[in-house]
Amino acid sequence: GRNAGLTHTAEQESQLRALFYALPPAESSFRTLEEVPDYVEKSIPFFITFIGLEFAVSWIRKRKLPGRINDGISSLSLGILSRLPDMHFYACVNTKCSQTSLEILCFAEVNILWAAHQVHHSSEDYNLFTALRQSVLQKYTSWMFNLPMALFIPPSVFAVHLQFNLLYQFWIHTEVITKLGPLEWILNTPSHHRVHHGRNPYCIDKNYGGTLIIWDRIFGTFEAEDAKVVYGLTHPVNSFDPIMLQLRPLAHIWNTFWATPGFCNKLSVIFKGPGWGPGKPRLGLPEEIPVITGKEVPFNPYVPAYLNCYALVHFAVIVDLYTELLASMTVSNSFLYEITSPANSNDAQHVSILKDWAVALQPTHVLFEL
Repeated sequence: GRNAGLTHTAEQESQLRALFYALPPAESSFRTLEEVPDYVEKSIPFFITFIGLEFAVSWIRKRKLPGRINDGISSLSLGILSRLPDMHFYACVNTKCSQTSLEILCFAEVNILWAAHQVHHSSEDYNLFTALRQSVLQKYTSWMFNLPMALFIPPSVFAVHLQFNLLYQFWIHTEVITKLGPLEWILNTPSHHRVHHGRNPYCIDKNYGGTLIIWDRIFGTFEAEDAKVVYGLTHPVNSFDPIMLQLRPLAHIWNTFWATPGFCNKLSVIFKGPGWGPGKPRLGLPEEIPVITGKEVPFNPYVPAYLNCYALVHFAVIVDLYTELLASMTVSNSFLYEITSPANSNDAQHVSILKDWAVALQPTHVLFEL
């Protein structure tokens, strides 16, 4: 009755605050990993609502939608594709798409890591669909950035804040929010993150923060939004094919590796910045970044309206099949691992801790299940 309705309203209000990292410790502290709520799954109605609001606000303000059908389907397809390896991948740790400042910095400034993360930056639109645009390969290296926390952070605490960090980074992928006043000094905001997604020379390698922007201010990687941001990669892929977007950068590294003379130079192709070349600084030469004129036109090949309608219907069917496939998996959203039986009680305790961290290092669901 009334009490049940009040409880449901309180839960919804709490979940909304979780989306903005606004739950105090009294509401988000748990003794065991099993007690940690699945904040991400519970936020799915808010994801859908916010996407609808973004479209409505953009239409009211500018009389145009915040994105395109082709790019939106591409982003969602990349999100779905990034989940598929989870169905058969066995390992000890996996962090999905929630990222720390250090992790994002490394993925932007180490060529082989950037080849994975660039998928998220390849969209020439900037909207809430872009938040769902993820890499198939990034999960296989992300875990190393969070693993050291296992030495001093309880798994239940980590599981909560990994989800909060993931949720927070959803809503900042939008152009309908301009500035947030004094919060701009402390938090990563849509304005700051727009810079991070820009290919203007002043945007390159800036604003790595996930939730807080203070680290960029401290370490000199902060840049305020100034000239109109042009989104995407400095050398656009010009494709909506999710396979092409995933693999083309790796093919480029492969070709450059074999074309570059000298063993040390070959290693630099892999582990230095994407703009590096023999005789250049680690991150390449700033003057080689393509100049932005403000007249750039996003890749947008003409497609007849009936084909757009077909693509939407076809994609809806694929999403339905995908969600049914996930639902049919016996461990579809659990972290998969194999650990042999412990030989003694000490080993049993260690195995128990490892299992807790194996689960904690996987955000229980992903944004793409919409």
